[in-house]
Amino acid sequence: MKASSPSASAASAGITIELDGQPCHLPAGATLAHLVERLGHAPERVSTAVNGEFVARSQRAARVLAEGDAVLLFQPIVGG
Repeated sequence: MKASSPSASAASAGITIELDGQPCHLPAGATLAHLVERLGHAPERVSTAVNGEFVARSQRAARVLAEGDAVLLFQPIVGG
């Protein structure tokens, strides 16, 4: 019988991403939409990027976050 490694059990428990430059722990399988909701942001009032790529609001529920992803939340710029 093979014992599971500590890294395997840690991976099943969750992931660590970088959120605005700080570590943030999330359950495995968490989406960008889940993160925005968990942080208490109104989805229409915040813009998002993962690993330097903009993620549209309509795509957040489909964007599953992975270990080490760098997530930025920012206010959209409006005006002219």
